[in-house]
Order: sequence, then structure tokens, then C-alpha cells
Amino acid sequence: MFKIRRAKDEEPTAPGQVRIKKKSNVPGVMITQYVEELPEDMSTPDFTRKPISLTLQEGKPAIFRAVVTGKPTPVVTWLRNNGEIDEGYNISFDAGSGEHQLQLPDVSVDQADTYKCLAKNEFGKAIVTATLNVIEVGFKKSKALQQSRTAVREIPEDFKKSLKTVDTEPKEEEKTVMDDKFWEELMSSDKKDYESVCARYGITNFRWMLKKLSEMKEEREQEEVKVVERLSILKSVELKPVDDSDIEVEAPICKIFLFKDGVMIPFDAETEIKHGLKQVGKKFSMNGVDMEDAGLCEVEIDGIRIFSADMKLPPLEFLVKLEDVKAEEREDAMFECLISQPMKKITWKFKNTPLEQGDKYDILVSDDMLIHTLVVKDCQPLDKGIYAAVVGLASCSSWLIVEVDKDLSAKGKKKVRKTTRAGGGGADLLLIAQEQNAKVQKERDEMIAKLKAEAEAAAAKAAVEKAEAAARAKGEAEAKAKAKAEAKAEAKAKAEAKAKGRAEAEAEEKRKRVRTGPLVPDTVIDPGVFFTGGLSDVNAIIGTDAELVCRLSSEECDGVWFKEGIEITATDDVCIVKDGTYRKLIIKNCKEEDAGKYRCEVDGRKTEAVLIIEDPPRINTDDLAVFIKPVTIKSGKEAVFSVSFVGREPMKIQWYNEGEELLEDSNIKIEKSSSNSRLVLTKCQRRTTGEIKIKIRNEFGKAEATTQLNVLDKPTPPMGPVDIIESNSSCIDFKWRPPKDSGGCPITDYVMERQQIGRNSWKKLGKIGPEPKYRDTDVDHGRKYCYHVRAETDHGISEMMETDDIQAGTKAYPGAPSMPKIVSAFKDCINLAWSEPTNTGGTNISGYNVEKRKNGSNLWGLVNPPQEPIKERTYAVKDVVEGFSYEFRVSAINISGAGEPSAPSEFVFARDPKKPPGKVLDLRVTDSTYTTLSLAWTKPIEEEGVQDEAKGYLVELRPAENPEWSSCNSSPIIINSYTIMGLKSMAMYWVRVVATNEGGDGEPQDLDNYIIAMPPPVRPQFTDKKLKNFMVMKAGNAARVNFNFQASPVPIINWLKDGLPVPKHLTVSNTDTSSQLMIFSSERQDTGIYTIIVKNLVGQETSSVEIRITDDPKPPGPVELDENVSGTVTVSWTPSPDEKKDDRLHYMITKRDSEKRTWQIIADHLFNNKYTAVNIMPGRQYQFRVYAKNDMGLSDPSESARWEVKRAKEIFTVNVPASKDCSFETPPSFSVPLKTHNSPEKYECYMSCAVTGNPRPYITWYRNNISLNTNTNYHITNTCGVCSMVILKVGPKDSGDYMVVAENNLGRVECTTKLVVKD
Repeated sequence: MFKIRRAKDEEPTAPGQVRIKKKSNVPGVMITQYVEELPEDMSTPDFTRKPISLTLQEGKPAIFRAVVTGKPTPVVTWLRNNGEIDEGYNISFDAGSGEHQLQLPDVSVDQADTYKCLAKNEFGKAIVTATLNVIEVGFKKSKALQQSRTAVREIPEDFKKSLKTVDTEPKEEEKTVMDDKFWEELMSSDKKDYESVCARYGITNFRWMLKKLSEMKEEREQEEVKVVERLSILKSVELKPVDDSDIEVEAPICKIFLFKDGVMIPFDAETEIKHGLKQVGKKFSMNGVDMEDAGLCEVEIDGIRIFSADMKLPPLEFLVKLEDVKAEEREDAMFECLISQPMKKITWKFKNTPLEQGDKYDILVSDDMLIHTLVVKDCQPLDKGIYAAVVGLASCSSWLIVEVDKDLSAKGKKKVRKTTRAGGGGADLLLIAQEQNAKVQKERDEMIAKLKAEAEAAAAKAAVEKAEAAARAKGEAEAKAKAKAEAKAEAKAKAEAKAKGRAEAEAEEKRKRVRTGPLVPDTVIDPGVFFTGGLSDVNAIIGTDAELVCRLSSEECDGVWFKEGIEITATDDVCIVKDGTYRKLIIKNCKEEDAGKYRCEVDGRKTEAVLIIEDPPRINTDDLAVFIKPVTIKSGKEAVFSVSFVGREPMKIQWYNEGEELLEDSNIKIEKSSSNSRLVLTKCQRRTTGEIKIKIRNEFGKAEATTQLNVLDKPTPPMGPVDIIESNSSCIDFKWRPPKDSGGCPITDYVMERQQIGRNSWKKLGKIGPEPKYRDTDVDHGRKYCYHVRAETDHGISEMMETDDIQAGTKAYPGAPSMPKIVSAFKDCINLAWSEPTNTGGTNISGYNVEKRKNGSNLWGLVNPPQEPIKERTYAVKDVVEGFSYEFRVSAINISGAGEPSAPSEFVFARDPKKPPGKVLDLRVTDSTYTTLSLAWTKPIEEEGVQDEAKGYLVELRPAENPEWSSCNSSPIIINSYTIMGLKSMAMYWVRVVATNEGGDGEPQDLDNYIIAMPPPVRPQFTDKKLKNFMVMKAGNAARVNFNFQASPVPIINWLKDGLPVPKHLTVSNTDTSSQLMIFSSERQDTGIYTIIVKNLVGQETSSVEIRITDDPKPPGPVELDENVSGTVTVSWTPSPDEKKDDRLHYMITKRDSEKRTWQIIADHLFNNKYTAVNIMPGRQYQFRVYAKNDMGLSDPSESARWEVKRAKEIFTVNVPASKDCSFETPPSFSVPLKTHNSPEKYECYMSCAVTGNPRPYITWYRNNISLNTNTNYHITNTCGVCSMVILKVGPKDSGDYMVVAENNLGRVECTTKLVVKD
């Protein structure tokens, strides 16, 4: 946050404000406090880093830096004593570092001045000054030095006139010896601040102080001139990451100090440290520069600070950024990046925390300093996160993902450190680094060549300027010599004419000012009247007075003033003042027409300046006094703010509430005019409370006014949590936090009510005062209470805050001891032991109670007498009956009483110790899978006195590679079988079973051999109830074949197509119990017989399925009709294009005549391309359609032309021939015999033949000499002599010889064929 205003504008003080001067911890900072007491958590502005004074060459960049603190955040303003902060300055603020900067990109001589940095908030302001000195270079510097040597010094005309009556000098002992900080602060401060600086250091002798200060300033100016004469090079140095930076200063032997950003940097002339001073000339060497060395460096020579280097940050970027790395647990991870410029070191961060070289991290840099590597060693899950590389303003980041080992068997065990490394850039990174290194080297060589060329050009230019200066000096010397000769001749003539006045002339000439340097003896030149101080441009606000001032070398001469070339005379509004050597032009009550260029002429010399009339916004003082008064209203009411102002239009008017600009809406109304603005806030809420500010801007500046709006409302509820101060049997004392917002009014009372837990009613406790605490003495011991608290102000009562349940005093009973442990058991005594409870109730344990319970009973009985608690943590229970089992529990006793009992112990029999059991018998494996193993055994034999009965069993397991046994069950099992879970598939294990009882563990019984975690061997067999062996799919659709099987061990599965491995575009998915073949987009060439082979160690099983990929059939070609036999039509057609691709394609024929006009199927399942239609009647029109047909359906029909047999019209005549007997009977015969058929399995098979005979023959079909006429699996028809048989689904049983027998009373004929069924 910053703003720009004129240096001489005084900060207004609002009514009611004070000005309290405070001292800062930073020397040179002046703090003014506006209020007598600062609110809590608020502070006045202060500087933690102040701008430092600079001395720079002309044309170099200058940067003033400052860091301020204060709450609320101060507004920072930059000012200068003589002039404005205009567009030539850059003001910036870095939010990350909190640094305010005033930047002068290219300093010039007119920018040399005293600059101020002002930080201000509503509670005060802080100000600090810094001086900018600009050194002229080149010809300007030489000319300035020459003029300083030859300038005419002003001496009084009469020494007596300079004498004044003064008071006696202070006594010697009154002079105060001051710290150098006082003088440094005084020399960098403005004159109006001298008094406050002296007051802080206790200086009361102002005359002595001013005299001393003047002397010190004069000495410093002389020292600066000396240093400027000796200074040879001041240059900006670009910070190169790999080279050392050198700063050369040629100066005589003197005290030299080196500073960076105002902080002294130690250096040594001998040792190789960060900064060194080499005794070759005066060269500062900076070793191992890095990004932190960027900034302004300065050299102090004999107390004069001169900036000698501007360390600039080179442009850097990441050519190859970090990539995400996925590493396994306990593996090393490596991040690599490539930067554009060589750097010895970059910053690595993990979760915004810088990383350092150490046991956990390795930070590596390549030889060319372009590749930077971070190695994260021994990755753990905690190392997962974002890692970043930062260099300058550039950064890049990536993730490290640590994959945790999910092996359950290794859980709880320390994992072995891995030697592998994840991540890295690879060979491509090295190739890019080589190319970038060559590019950087090339740029460096070009830069060196450029600098050499610039140095040679500068030397040539300096030589030319030197020659020109010598020529001018020679011409001026000749002119001076001529003038001196003329003056000498004139003086000699005057001496001869007026010898009497020579003495007076000589005395007068001695009082005249002469030039320093070599002069011709007895020569005096009168310079005349000249300007010792010219006019300066003036900016004046309209309506105020403007003053133009210049200074002459003589008091006697008058000046003439001009405006825009027109002479000015004194009027009521224009005053021309002569004050000693000063000449002033005062313009009263400036108006816009007074702006222009003004000139003052004296004795032929003139000086000019420009008067600029500004008209910035200015708020009416009466309105301002009313506006700044705080406004207090109730919630829901209206607030109105109005301000009058003047200024040149256009003006921009903005209203703000707590820094946020207000825009018009339903509750905000803003009225604007050229001289007034009004803000109306309706239905104000409590959140509207805060600062109301108006900003008015135009081209000349801005004006601001601030006031406070306070909207009163009821308070918010009090805030928890509730802190219990005291809770005992007689009282409850607790406190809470006040409301977050009191509604703008102080809290007058808190209203309380109480509820006892377990009751429904609330008891009103009334008002308790403004303190947020309460002590309730009306309580019952051990009861719990809940309270409601409300805050009350003059504007209402808040919502209630409900406390947690608070108990009035508590009894602290001890916790439960550990479960009693059975130390030993006999027939008349059982020994117990236990440990004390972890929670003793805050008091000492006074004893223990032991209780017992018989197995099968629900009653617990106390073992020890009630008034005699057990002091020790062991006890022998003797009140037992032999043969019965008991369990025990223990409770601890403290001052509050007996606590909760412990968990009961295990049941134990009151009998003498037993002998361990023997080995289990008949240990065997009953079942196994890849992850489980089931065991069974027979219990050991009992032998009295040798081995007793087993009460439980422990199953132990040992992997073949591990020598240690591990228990599978934590507690003994009582059954004679057990299933071990969580085995590794196909791993080898040793197993044993141990019998145990109260006497201990018996000897283990091992299996005879190791076992392998796998199911029992099973030969592969398919489990599908109905296996598919034929499939028809449309081309382009997906085809899926799935087989389920069982086999152990897991079998190897192979798929074949027509006896060869399946093509690569087919997908096979296998599991332990199934396999699937998938054709995602089937084609005709995928047709074939697919065979699956499932094979393991036990055997193998195969199964085949025929997959036929087809498509909708294409229609047959043109249909032709022909009459070979009267009454018949032979229909023939061109085959369908799919006939060669699909061996199951056949044809169907339909017929329509002119009488019936419906299509009737006359033939189907035709595998040839010709058919004879019978019963063709003359005089009717016939039309035929032929369809191609396959497993997918029918094609579009191919239609024939119309067919008609014309009926001949003849004259009917009857010729009755001689009567004789005529017989039309004929024996049967086959006009079309049967054909041989080869049909795939489960396809249809169609057989047909043609039979003639009269009377109509009787047809019988036979297969292997067995009649088929009565078999329903065969469809047999006989239409007009065409005999056909259809087998709907051909199977292997249908193979064989087929025969058709036709017989009538005239004879019998046979026709045979053979059907072959393909697999």
C-alpha cells in the first residue's frame, strides 16, 4: 500500500488528536503517536529496516528499501524535499518479504535530494530520511571540477559589515561530546526536524550544534570532491553464478569499508574468504557468489560511502523440471532438474522446509553446474509429499510416492534396506545439459567481446573529449591573454593621467573577487552582476500564493520580471520584492491564468522558470469537521454521510467501508455532483460497523476523509469453552469468555439459569454482573449441573450458551487391577498374584479384596475378611474343595472405597499338579488349499504317573527356509482338528502338534514329511453342465466363449484354432477355475474350430467349439424361367456371392399365381441353383422369388418375370375313334435320384428325389434298413412325386446309408445314398 503526495504538504490533525513523540529502536526514525493510549493489540508505525543514503554515478539505478511494521497496516508514502515523485520513479511493494521500494531506474543530477519515507496509520506515523548524491561523469564531471576551481568566491565588501554583536561564547566545559549516530541522523534530516532530534539526544546548545553541523557538512563536501577526483570506475556488476565478482576502485591508501544493503561486510586481504581485498590497485573479490549476494554494494572511503556495484540477478529458468517419482519402501529416490545458467547451489524444499546435506538427503551438482540432484535415502511412508527446487524467482515441484510393502508375513518385522534407486532424468538429461553448456559458453564469449568493444569505444570517446577540452582551454587562454594585455595598457594610461588615484584604485582592486588558478600578474577582471541562484519551477495550488525566487551576486542591481515575454509590474495581486541579494516575485491568490513561463533579467543575464497552477480536490473544512465525527446508530436504522469539496473536474469519487469499495445496491445509495457527494446506508447491520472513507481524485492529486460508523445491536452469545476454577462438594466455580461481539456497547450483566441433570426444569439464577464468571454454592455433592449463560447490554440480550455437565465434587475410586494370575494350584491351596491398577484415584492403595466363584455358580464370595484387606499383591486361597474348579477376581481399595473388580482369572482345579501329556497319535492332513491346511489327530494315551490326559493342543508351523517354529493358535484348542490359515501358495512348510495340560506341554508330534500349500491333485475336468460346441455370430459383433473347469494344481491353458495357436487379435483371460476366449470384432476369417487344452501335472482335458462368423446373405442373381416339360416350369438363378464363403447357405423359392395372389413357399433347403415347379396351369400368370438363406436369416428376394402358358383356342370337334381298351398304369421309377450328403454336426440336412408311377407309388424311407416313416425326428413329405426328408439337427447317430423305396401294384424300385456327419 502506498500513495504519492507533495513533500511540503502538512499532515492534517483531526480534532481530538494529539502528537506524542516516541523513540524508535532504529536510529534516525521519528515516531509520532496520535492517541494518548494505544488500544490492545494495536501499535504505531515503525521501521524494522530503513532506507540508507546513496552516492551513485549518474545513469546508475538507485533503490531505497524499507520494511515497516504497525497494526493496522501502515500506508507508506515516499517524498522528496525539493520536487515531486513523478513518473520517473517506480514505487513497488513485495508482499512476500514486506519490502517497500522506491526505484530510480536512471538517476540524474536533478534527482539528487533528501528523500523521506513516511509510514502512517490511524494511531500515528513514522518518518525517516535518506540522501541521494549523484556524481557527474565524463565531460560533465571534468567541467564541474574545473568550474569549482575557477569559480569567483564571494567576499564581503567591508569586513566590518560582517561583524555583529553576539553573546559570549559558551564555556568550554559546556560543550557536549556527542555520538556519531547523532550527527549522521542530523545530517540526513530536514531542518524542521532538527529540534526533535536534539530533544532525543538532550542537546540544548543549538547555536553550537548548528555551527558544528555546518563545519561537518563542509568537510564532507570537500572529502566527496577529493574522492570523486580519484574515482576511476563505478560500474554495475551482473551476478554470474560461477564466476567471482570483482569491484575495482582506484584510491590512495585510506580507510576502505565494504557494505551490502547498508550492512558492513568483513573482508580480509590475505585469506581466501567470501569477500577479499586484493592489493592489485584496490580490487574487491567475491568468492563463490550465489543468489543471496544480489543487491546494492557500497564502498566507504575515508568515511564517504560510494556505491560501486549493483549485483543483479541473472535470468534463470528450469529447462528440465522435476518429475514424479514412485519408490518402494526403504528404496532411494532421486530427483533431477536442469537449469539454464550454471549455479553452485540451489534450494531444495520438502513441504516448504529447506533441506540440507546429511544422512537423509544427498544434494549433488554436476561438473557443469547445470544438473542438480536430490537423493532421498531409505524412503519411508513419512517421506511421501511434494519436493521443490527453488532458484531465484523460479521453482518447480513434483511428488514422491512411497509404495508400502503389503506382504502380510513381513508385518511387524524390520524391512531390509534396498540398494536400488528410483527416479532420475536419464541420458536425455545429460544430452540437454551438454547443449545448454555449449550455449552458455557461447554467450559468455560474446559478452566478453562486447565489453571489450565498449571499453575501446569509451576510451576513444574520452580521447576525443580530452582533445576538444584541450582545444577549448587553449582558445580561452589566448582570449584571456589578449584581454589582459588590453587591460594592462588601459591601466598604464590611467596611471599616467591620474597618478594621485592609483593607490585608491589598487585598494579597490584588492577588494574585488578574483578567480583562483593561474592569473596574469596585475590583471583584474570585473565579472559584473550574475545569478548565484536561478529560478526553480514552482507548483502552486489555486487560491494560494506562489513565490519565484532567485539570487544575485550584488544587492544594488534591480531585476525585471517577464511572463511569456511580457514585462510584469507590481499590482495588488503581484508583488516584486527586493530582499538583499534575493529577488522575489510573489503572486497572491493564484488563478489558472497565472500559469506560464516567468523570466527575470538582470544586467543582460536571465533565468527562467515555469509556474504550474494545480487544482487538486480539497474538502471543505467545516464539512470535514462534521464528517470525521463518529456516527452511532441502532441496527436497522439509516446512516448518512455528506462531504463538500472543490477541485478541477473530472473527479473520481469512491466510498469505502473497511477498505472495501461500496457500490450502489438496495441498501447503498451514492449521490455525486461536481462539489458534493452523499452516502446513504439504509437498514444498517452490525457487520457494517467500521471505517467509512471517501476518496476524491483528479489529475492533480487526491483528497481523503475518514470517519467511523458504529452500528449498535444485541451481543453475540458468550463463548466457550468453560474453564472450571473449582468443583467440590459445596460449590462450583467456573468462567467463560465474553461474546466475540458486544454489539457496540459494554456488557452490563450476564443472565444465568441452571438445570440439575435428571430433571426437566430450569432454575433462574438472575443477573450476576458484567464479570464472565460464576460461583454456585447451592449444589449437592456428586450431582451434575448444566448452565445457560446470556450476555445483556443496553440494546438487548444475546442468545444463550449452554455449558457441559459439571459435577459438584467427585469420589475418585481406584481402577481395576490386572487379571489375577494362577501361580500354582494344589488340592488344598491355590496361589494367586496380580499387579496394582494404573489409576489409583489420586491416593495410595490401602489394600485389596479377593473374590472367588465356583464353576457353574453365579455368586462371588469374598475370600479375605471384609475388615482385613490384603496388603500384598499375592495371596494363597485355602478355602477350596479338591476336584472343583474356581475363578478369582481382585478389587483395589483407597480412601474413597473399593474400586471396580478386575477381569476374572482362568478356571483352575483344586488338585495336585499333573504330568504333561504324551505325543498325539495319527497326525494327518485332511484337506489343503493354496492358503489353508486342515489337520486331524487322535489324543494321546493316558498312563497314570507317566503322562496325564491332554486338555488342549497347540499347532506349530515352520516354513522350510526358516529354522524357528511359530504357534498358529494363541491359546490351546480342545478339539482334535485345526485349519491353518494365511499360507503362501505353493510354499513348503513343516507342521507339528503339541498336547498340553495343567502339567505343561508334551512332546511335539511332526508330520512325516513337509507339506506344500496347494489343494489335493485333481485331473482337469470341465464343470459346465452343457458345453457349447457350435456358435454362429454375425460379423462385426463380439464373440465370447467361456469354459469353467476344476483342476489342482493350477493348470496351464492353451487355445488353438484349427489346430494352430489362436491369432494375436483374440483375447484370452484365464483364472484358476475358468478361461474365456474373446473376439471383440469378429470377421469371417475368424470362423473355425477352437480347442481349449487344460493341462496340469495330473493330466489334461480338451474341448472344442465351432465358431461360424457369417453375415446377412446377399440375394441371388437374376432368375430365369424355362419350360422343359408341359405343366412344369424350371426355375434357375445365378448363385449368391456368399455361396462360396458359406457352405451352409441354401435357397428358398416362393410362387404367386394370378388366381390366389399370395406368395407360397414351394421349395426350401435347396443347395443347387435350379428347381422345377409342377402343376403349372395354362391361362394363369405365375411369378417366382428366390431367397438366399443361411444361419442369420433370409436375403432380399430375386424376382422372376411373369410366366404364362397361353391356352390354345381351337374349333371343338369330336372325332370318336374306334373304341378300344387303354391302360395308363405304369410301374414306379425315379426321375431324379438321391445325392450323397456331407453335413456338419448340428446342422440341417435336406434329401430329395422325384418319383413317377401310376397308380401313385407308396414311399418308404430307410436308414441302415430301418424304416423312418414313423420316426418323429425326421420330417418326410411327398408332394406331386417330389419326395423329401429333412433332418433338423444332424448328429453322429444320423450317419449311415439311406434308401427310398417306391412301390405300387406294378412294381418296386429303390434309390440309395450315404450321409457323412462332420465333427
